[in-house]
Amino acid sequence: MGEQNALAGTDKYLSRGNKATRQGFGEALREIGQKDPSVVALCSDLTGSLHMQFFQQEFPERFLQVGIAEANMMSMAAGLATTGKKPFAGTFAVFATGRVYDQIRQSICYSNLDVKICASHAGLTLGEDGATHQILEDIGLMRGLPRMTVVVPADYSETIRATRALAEHTGPAYLRFGRPSVPDFSLDDDGFEIGKSIELHPGRDVTVIACGIMVWKALEAARILEKEGVTVRVINMHTIKPIDRLAIVRAANDTGAIVTAEEHQVHNGLGDAVAHVCAENIPVPIEMVGVEDTFGESGKPDELMRKYKLTTEDILEKIYLALRRKS
Repeated sequence: MGEQNALAGTDKYLSRGNKATRQGFGEALREIGQKDPSVVALCSDLTGSLHMQFFQQEFPERFLQVGIAEANMMSMAAGLATTGKKPFAGTFAVFATGRVYDQIRQSICYSNLDVKICASHAGLTLGEDGATHQILEDIGLMRGLPRMTVVVPADYSETIRATRALAEHTGPAYLRFGRPSVPDFSLDDDGFEIGKSIELHPGRDVTVIACGIMVWKALEAARILEKEGVTVRVINMHTIKPIDRLAIVRAANDTGAIVTAEEHQVHNGLGDAVAHVCAENIPVPIEMVGVEDTFGESGKPDELMRKYKLTTEDILEKIYLALRRKS
């Protein structure tokens, strides 16, 4: 109990209001363009949706509007990268992965080209657009590609830092962000290092490893359980590949149970990646919050998150289950 009291009251992550991660991407892209003249942007007729108009307005000569031709956009980005340019290619996540997989695999990853794939409107929170646009397997598609880096920031501010970091990173990269406004809570002091997770809340009883918009829900769960005398370590695993193996092994060793949380299929996303690391190093009880081998559907984002069990309450349920298995 003394250790639990020592861990209490350490929460510094408070929401400063809701902002969209895609807005953070658009603002960061303009900033990067101001600093590096080799940066070019490509978009498939979704300039406003990805907030790429900031870059377009300031650097029209470096902005390519390719229309609804996503496969051609990836091929163009690959070609530009061979000339020394740094292309940022933006579209909806469902088009940025499924529709253009062959071009990414053959033209970008095989040649290890410096192309940043910027994928918006990912996951169930796309809402009313429905199952055809709510891609829930994109992380799996991208993490399976050799040489591909996969990043899923948690909020508006972290999306800015992630975009900056990817601009300094050489090689293929996939940046996933969403449509809705979500709590903006991360801190500039956290920094952003590709492949290095961030511990947001200390704990010794169980660990929740989350990415994207599920990070805030993990923090909410930790705060609730803190009142019950249960300390929950919360890790923001913003980089899915290369994953922070050391943080996972340390969490498994220290807390003895892990819950993963993602707005994605658990079978080829964060949950799968964490389970792989634990199986190789230190097997512990693992529970997963995420989509279970199904497609989405049209509906209000909040309603869909409840139906598909992606809420704070669902994280709590999995934590209780992991604790029972641990004991």
